[in-house]
Amino acid sequence: MLNDDIAAISTPPGEGGIAIVRLSGQNVAEKISAIFKPYNPGKRIETRDSHTLTLGWLLDDEGDIIDEVLVSIMKAPHSYTGENVIEINCHGGNIVAQRCLEAILALDIRLAEAGEFTRRAFLNGRLDISQAEAVIEVIRAKSEKSLKLAIKQLTGHNSQYMTAIEEQLLKVNAHIQASIDFPDEVGDVDINEVSSILAGTEEIIEQMLEESKRTDIYRQGISVAIIGKPNVGKSSLLNALLRKNRAIVTNIPGTTRDTIEEHITIGGIPVKLIDTAGIRITEDMVEQLGVKKSEEVISEADLVIWVLDFAAGITEEDMEIYNKIAGKKRIVLVNKEDLELNISEAELNKLFTGERIIKASVKEDSGIKNLEKQIAEIILSGQVKQDDLKIMLNMRQKSALKKAKKHIHEAQHIMHTAPLDCLAIDLELALESIGELTGKNIKEEVLNRIFHDFCIGK
Repeated sequence: MLNDDIAAISTPPGEGGIAIVRLSGQNVAEKISAIFKPYNPGKRIETRDSHTLTLGWLLDDEGDIIDEVLVSIMKAPHSYTGENVIEINCHGGNIVAQRCLEAILALDIRLAEAGEFTRRAFLNGRLDISQAEAVIEVIRAKSEKSLKLAIKQLTGHNSQYMTAIEEQLLKVNAHIQASIDFPDEVGDVDINEVSSILAGTEEIIEQMLEESKRTDIYRQGISVAIIGKPNVGKSSLLNALLRKNRAIVTNIPGTTRDTIEEHITIGGIPVKLIDTAGIRITEDMVEQLGVKKSEEVISEADLVIWVLDFAAGITEEDMEIYNKIAGKKRIVLVNKEDLELNISEAELNKLFTGERIIKASVKEDSGIKNLEKQIAEIILSGQVKQDDLKIMLNMRQKSALKKAKKHIHEAQHIMHTAPLDCLAIDLELALESIGELTGKNIKEEVLNRIFHDFCIGK
């Protein structure tokens, strides 16, 4: 597989300034010369220095011009894949990029599989497996914070932790194996020293897992449902948070019949905002469907913003909704503060003791910043400082770390009672799990799963 020359379009489909067709493999420079005509005939791609650009025409198999292109060459091992890499910059557009790719594939170059360029970077030692996984995290980052965490991983930050853990385990395991194989020369194992090293290693893993729980919020984001009875200002609140008119707003109750979803970032956290249909008893069949969907959204949301109306006062409909959100993380937002108030401070405190209550006038843009602050504080529970996070782990990495921690813990548990052979088995299993993270002990099917979700061309 690594002996093949591969190619793919690396830019998204659609119109744009440029599109990029990427090639990788030992013979890509020689092959592309067959259909690339540089403006300067003396600047043939295969003889050009690494990391240079050449302007010219890309031709089809009949010698007709496909497009004016700029061709860059990056020679092994100083390229993304660690192989010879060619990138053809053509004009953006589906047809021109596709025609360029078709001409390239006719040169005994095959279409790359999903994630194959990054996979080759790993197999050629240009990236370790943690860095390779970070590539997809960078691409899918939904906020500045998640991007910064992904970049840390891409630059090898996670790998430093994994390598440090592996070195400690190897040190202990080597001493134990030597004591088993050469008891007279090496002598007994210092159990107290081994116990101290393993305890420290387990603590590091525990800290990494704990921090990853907190950073998950920046990767995955949260869903926030805006709920309430009709005409309390839910759609106006959605528009205010988005800073644009996304939802239709009228004085007619029941305007919103379906859910409306939009994505924003609040306090560095990706947030999916869901505006729901007003919850009430109605004879309108379409509105009934909207109410049912609203109730489904409430059950799945990470947080609900329950909107009340200062002018209308607290009604029986409001309290029925309040009962529906029992046990949910929530914020009570009392809207229309600019109108005549029919809800008193005492009434709010009596009915909603201990609740987070925000008084607002969405129309006047009052209370919106406070709401955004409260959303961030509830989700982060006041436990995360934006600058103290360093580790972001995906599900596979967490699973491997948990297995390593389990084996280290078991090793400590049997250390004073079991033979050294049993201790060595647990340490070997822990090292095997860490090897899944460093890439030293990773199976083909695991690699396939890792790169399955990558796009073709990356």
